[in-house]
Amino acid sequence: MESEKYIVLPVNSIERAIQNFKEFEVSCLITEFWIDNHCTSEMIRELKKRFPELYVMMLTHESLEEVEYTKIMTAGTDDFFLKPVSSVKILVHLKKGLRHRKILLQKKRLENMLNEIKLNPNIQNINIG
Repeated sequence: MESEKYIVLPVNSIERAIQNFKEFEVSCLITEFWIDNHCTSEMIRELKKRFPELYVMMLTHESLEEVEYTKIMTAGTDDFFLKPVSSVKILVHLKKGLRHRKILLQKKRLENMLNEIKLNPNIQNINIG
């Protein structure tokens, strides 16, 4: 990923991942199904509440039953892969997910600008670029 000019912040615990969200603007989370003997569904649910535009990719060696699969997908996981998965496939999905994130952020910014105009109709010049 670094060869594609992405900044990668590898972590080995949920606590460190959460700390990264406090310190950096994180665009994507690529995670395992199990970290520190904990299923990551609740962590993903909380992160998506705070950062709804976050793109989340989950990887695992485990076959999941439908109940567990449904749980992680409804928690906010955008893409799910069984290992082994090629780096090409991960990059294709990452690029797609980040494009979608960019669109969500643009939509949010435009909605905020429209709300500002509604609240203050005397606004003359707005930079939408």
